[in-house]
Amino acid sequence: MRLSGVFIALCVVLIAGSLGLILYLTFGFTRLEAAVVAVAALTGLMLVNAGATRTRDHTDLGDKIADLSRGTVDLARQVAEIGRRVAAAESEVALVGNRAHATIEPISAEIEKLGNLVEQLAGSVAAHESALVLMVDQSGVASDRQPAAPAAADKHPATETAERGESDAEVTHGRFKGMTREHIVSAIRGAVEAGRVDLYLQPIVTLPPRKVRYYEAMTRLRTEAGDVLLPSDYLGYAERAGLMPTIDNLLLLRCVQVVRRLAAKNRDIGLFCDVAGASLLDPDFVPDFSEFMNANRALAPSLVLEFSQASVRAMGPLEHESLQGLVDLGFRLSMDQVSDLHIEPRELSARGFRFVKIPATLLLNRVTSDIDPADLSDLLGRFGIDLIAETVEREGTVVDLLDFDIRFGQGSLFSPPRPVRADVLQGLSEAPRPEESTGRDQQTPAVPHDPPAAFPDRAAGRERTGGVAQLARGFVRRA
Repeated sequence: MRLSGVFIALCVVLIAGSLGLILYLTFGFTRLEAAVVAVAALTGLMLVNAGATRTRDHTDLGDKIADLSRGTVDLARQVAEIGRRVAAAESEVALVGNRAHATIEPISAEIEKLGNLVEQLAGSVAAHESALVLMVDQSGVASDRQPAAPAAADKHPATETAERGESDAEVTHGRFKGMTREHIVSAIRGAVEAGRVDLYLQPIVTLPPRKVRYYEAMTRLRTEAGDVLLPSDYLGYAERAGLMPTIDNLLLLRCVQVVRRLAAKNRDIGLFCDVAGASLLDPDFVPDFSEFMNANRALAPSLVLEFSQASVRAMGPLEHESLQGLVDLGFRLSMDQVSDLHIEPRELSARGFRFVKIPATLLLNRVTSDIDPADLSDLLGRFGIDLIAETVEREGTVVDLLDFDIRFGQGSLFSPPRPVRADVLQGLSEAPRPEESTGRDQQTPAVPHDPPAAFPDRAAGRERTGGVAQLARGFVRRA
C-alpha cells in the first residue's frame, strides 16, 4: 500500500508538472500562470484520487459488514439449535427421573412392609420369651438362680471363668511364646514402671532430594533381660490391660523434649507422635492430655499427633471433641496404618488431618481402590493433606512413587528407626524454656526426664494399673 501510494503521488506530480511545462513552452503562458495551472491540476488529481480511495474503502467495509451479518445469522441459528437440544435433553432427563421414581416407589413400599413384618416378628419373639421366662419361674428354676444373681450383677460366672482360662493359657506364637497372658501383661507393666521405655526416631524425607523434613517417634520396651519389644509385640496386651494411656503419656513427654531440641536447631523439622485411639476414651488421660498440650501449644507447628486408620474410623463424639480441642490449639493430625484407600479427604481435612501415611506397596497396587493411586496425591493435596509413602525398602519403589508425584517417603531404605540416647533426653530436661529465649509471656514448663528408679515404690498400695496412670499424670502436672 505504501509503494502504490508513493507511485500515485509521483505520477500526479509528474502529470501536473508536465501540464505546466507544456503550457509554458507551447502556448506561451508565463511562468506564474503555468505554475498556477499546474498546482490546480495537482489539487484536482489529488481530490479525484482521494474520492476513488474512499469509495473503494466504503465498498470493502460494506463487504465485511455483510460477511459479519451472515456469520451472526449462522451463530444465532446454531444457538437456537443448541437450545432445542438442551430442552430435549431436559425433557428426557425428567422422563427418566419419573420412570426411576415410579420404579423405586414399589420397592420402597416393599421395604416398609418388610420393616413392619420385622417389628411384628420382634414383638412376637419378645412375647414368646416372656412367656418362656414365666413358665420357667413357675417350675421353680427361678429359685435355683436366685443365689447366683448378686454375683451376676458384677460379672457372669461363665465369663469370669473364660477370662481366667484365657489368662492362664499359654501363647503359642509370637515374641511371648510359652508365656501366659498374665505374665505378659506383668512384664509390660514392669517395663513401664521401671522406665524401660525407649524412644526411637525414624526420618521422613522429601522426594526426590531425600532431605529430612520430619521424624516419627516410636516407643520400644525393654525387658529385664534387655530384649527390645516392638509395638507389634506388646500393643494388643497393653491395650487390654489399660496401659496405653500411661505409655502415651511417657511418649508425649519425650516427644516434647525432642521437639524443643529440634526447634533449637532447625524450626523447619517436625515430629510425628503416635497416640493410641483407646487413650482418648480414658477419663483420666484426656483432661491431663489436653492441659499438657495447651501448656505446650507454642510447639504446635512442629508436633504432629498420629492416629491409626482403624482408630480414626472407630472414633465417636467424645474422641472428635478431644481432637477438635487439639486442632483449635494449632496442632496438626496424621493418619497412618492405612489398610485400604477408601479415604474421604474432605472429612479428614475438616477434622484437622493434614497428613496421611500409606504403605508404598498399597500405593503401587492399582486394584485396591476405585481411586487411581496416581491421582491420590493430587486429590489429597486439594484438601490441604500431604501424602507420605511409608515402608519404602527398595530403590525401584522410589522411582515408581515419583511417577505418582508423592513428595514424602519413609522407610528402612532411607534410615531404620534409631534410638535417642538417654543422656540426650536428660540434657533436654535441663534445657531453657522456649519463652525464655523468645521473650514470650507464654509459660511452657520444662519437661521432666525419665521416671525415677523409685517409680514402683511410689505406686505401692495402689491398684497397679490405676497407680501407673496416676503417676504418669503426676509427671504431666509437674510439667
